[in-house]
Amino acid sequence: MKVRSAVLRTAAAARPYDDSQPLRWETLELAEPGPGEVRVKVRAAGLCHSDLSTINGSRLRPTPMAIGHEAAGEIVALGPGVTDRRIGEPVVLTFVPTCGSCEFCAEGRPALCGPGAAANGAGELLAGGRRLRTTTGAPGERHGSPAANADPGPPEEVHHHLGVSAFSEHVVVSTRSVVPIDPELPWEIAALFGCAVLTGVGAVVNAARVTPGESVAIFGLGGVGLAALLGAVAAGAQPIVAVDRVPEKLALARELGATTVIAADEGVDVATAIRDATGGGVHHAIETVGSAAVLAQAYAATRRAGQTTTVGLPDPSAQLQIPAVTITAEERTIRGSYLGSCVPQRDIPRFVALYRAGRLPVDRLLSHRLAPDQINAGFERLAAGEGVRQVVVFPETTS
Repeated sequence: MKVRSAVLRTAAAARPYDDSQPLRWETLELAEPGPGEVRVKVRAAGLCHSDLSTINGSRLRPTPMAIGHEAAGEIVALGPGVTDRRIGEPVVLTFVPTCGSCEFCAEGRPALCGPGAAANGAGELLAGGRRLRTTTGAPGERHGSPAANADPGPPEEVHHHLGVSAFSEHVVVSTRSVVPIDPELPWEIAALFGCAVLTGVGAVVNAARVTPGESVAIFGLGGVGLAALLGAVAAGAQPIVAVDRVPEKLALARELGATTVIAADEGVDVATAIRDATGGGVHHAIETVGSAAVLAQAYAATRRAGQTTTVGLPDPSAQLQIPAVTITAEERTIRGSYLGSCVPQRDIPRFVALYRAGRLPVDRLLSHRLAPDQINAGFERLAAGEGVRQVVVFPETTS
């Protein structure tokens, strides 16, 4: 079938993105789902820094690539042999397809699935290969070129982004990339559970394992950081310090339960300010920015025996500098958390249950609803540090 997808052909486009238009909506040919796969009609898809890092070239991915990894929709077709899913089932899409049998899957750590990581790195689905390709339409249709009468050339395969390619009307994904959800959940809220909530809340409850009365500092208040804040509140953390440069995000953090907010303005020693505010440093620092310098600040803000958990993805060339002696002499630790160290089939339903109970107000993270043609403007807003979580909502009339 033919679908419209937001395709990235060249990374590192000039800003502002609403002028350079790094993402173009192209008509692609989508193959039918194979064994162990389903086709999902995408209803809503969120804009995330992981998408932005692909667009701006800080994390290299093969191109052309249909972008996006945080989404919700309904299953509309089943591949051969798929019996554990059903037509019409609402699902959240997750960005690490898991094989279920590798060393890490067997250990209950599916976020580190080896075959899933290999497929994501190659821009393929878990079963191998790609299900998207360009049509034989003119280059003008495919690339935005006015040369509509030129030789269109042969079709070319289009890579998948993290096994999802969420900014598409329909997607074919592995059944290992879908999690059934409450059918009453609004699509634009459901989408947030696929990345922002899994990563942020999961970092607090699965990786850091925050317990009631422990102190937490959260660095970066985008969708993931504010989700971590919601997780810290739900876990009973006290006090909770929120750090960002944007006044509006700091104000929202206070509304959502932060007891102290710190503006990371130039010249401010954030780590000292946190230690002063908490009587010597926090039990847990959660870093969501994806900056080695901010990670060092987060580590410096912890007390003796404190733990720093990072979910950010710095440039691969970035190096972390910390006082090495403090790891031993003060028994401080740093740990990474990918996908919030979650088991999506377990954690998405329980996080949704907390939302339905009013204990995890995920809807407060949604700052913008976008039409598909506003996607580049949305990524420019994200690059500028504005808004929290923006979601592309696909029209109900999409076939």
